[in-house]
Amino acid sequence: MNEGDSLNNSKTFLDSLLKEKDTVVLAISGGPDSMYLANLLLVYKDKLNLKIIIAHVNHSLRKQSEEEEIFVKKYAEENKLLFEYLRIDNYNKENFHNYARTKRYKFFYEIVKKYQANYLMTAHHGDDLIETILMRLTRGSSLKGYSGIKLITEGENFKIVRPLLFLDKKQIIDYMDQNKLKYYIDSSNQSSKYTRNRYRQNILPFLKKEDKNVHLKYLEFSQELESADKYIERVVLKEVKKVYKDNKIDVEKIKKLDDYILKKVIEEILHLVYNNELAKVNKKHQEALYNLINTDKPNSFINLPINIIALKEYNNISFKKTKDLEKENFNYIFNEELILPNKDRIIKLAKPDKTDNFYLYLDSKEITLPLIVRSIQAQDKMAVKNLKGHKKIKDILIDSKIPISIRKQIPVVTDSQNNILWLPGIKKSKFDKAKEQNYDIILKYEKKEGD
Repeated sequence: MNEGDSLNNSKTFLDSLLKEKDTVVLAISGGPDSMYLANLLLVYKDKLNLKIIIAHVNHSLRKQSEEEEIFVKKYAEENKLLFEYLRIDNYNKENFHNYARTKRYKFFYEIVKKYQANYLMTAHHGDDLIETILMRLTRGSSLKGYSGIKLITEGENFKIVRPLLFLDKKQIIDYMDQNKLKYYIDSSNQSSKYTRNRYRQNILPFLKKEDKNVHLKYLEFSQELESADKYIERVVLKEVKKVYKDNKIDVEKIKKLDDYILKKVIEEILHLVYNNELAKVNKKHQEALYNLINTDKPNSFINLPINIIALKEYNNISFKKTKDLEKENFNYIFNEELILPNKDRIIKLAKPDKTDNFYLYLDSKEITLPLIVRSIQAQDKMAVKNLKGHKKIKDILIDSKIPISIRKQIPVVTDSQNNILWLPGIKKSKFDKAKEQNYDIILKYEKKEGD
């Protein structure tokens, strides 16, 4: 295939890429772009002893589809190339293009795997790149998205390569026509009901009038953005390791980051949290996590998809499943000893011991027995020892810096009239007696080993 001076970039690119005995899968539709690609690769077939597989998808949408399949199959046979095809008969009408693309690439990846190919090559060209960049700028995207179509995308044990990004549609058509090479035209590419076609018909002619090689400027722009994105990604991954460990974000550290990097770090952390469920997470969730990091509230949380909660507890944000936080409420009558759901223990002592918050001294004449040990309720208040009036339990826990994730596990001790006597290990009520006063009940709170 003799290349003119204006078509040399793709050939130069392939010269630097292909090696002896490489296996290449070509996505060939039968249109001018893909047939140009097929003819281009024939140059390397004998020179490098390549194994080339033609992968064709019959979308069954036009009368011409059957004819195109026969044509591509015959082309493969005449040039001693392997031929694989997929026929799609049924479509998801609500999202036709995404459905077709997913089915198409699933087929291509299967063929790559079947032949253990080094490359999957598609015939995307410079005009496709311009259209993609403009469409993404219009609807919004990320830095990676704004870069459009890459020359090379890393797959799993193979590369997706687009050698024709150096060319525009006119160059391809001119070459095919001048060399009398057969191809088919998909009439749907002219329909203005498709967004891409409207860009193609209305915007590309203006850009090409300004500069006939504008596609090369867009390729430079794309590669510039791709380089910037790769650099930022390296910085972000480095920072993620510093601020996110053991499923926890260090709030103090992450807030020191430049705001742009901080947002990218949030995006990467959510990638790590969601892994295979990443499609469930969007910009709204990233913004919610950003606001959680920057809130002045010491304890707060946000709900995220698939029953995950991002829980802020002072200087840490952790990600937990909702079910892990939903501990059952408990309510027990206390006798001599009680083991709580979290394995902590409250016991009755026979003689005085210490007087810190892990001990309670009561006069049974001032309270109504039996004692109750229960979980905290929303409106609980306690008359705190040495303070006037009552204070909400919620405020006591906040002041004591008790993480929100364990508050459900904390017991309160009351009498039978629901007077709160004690928050074991945290605060005592006005009912607690000094050692020199009268008391006949002594309680001790023991944390389970390791707490």
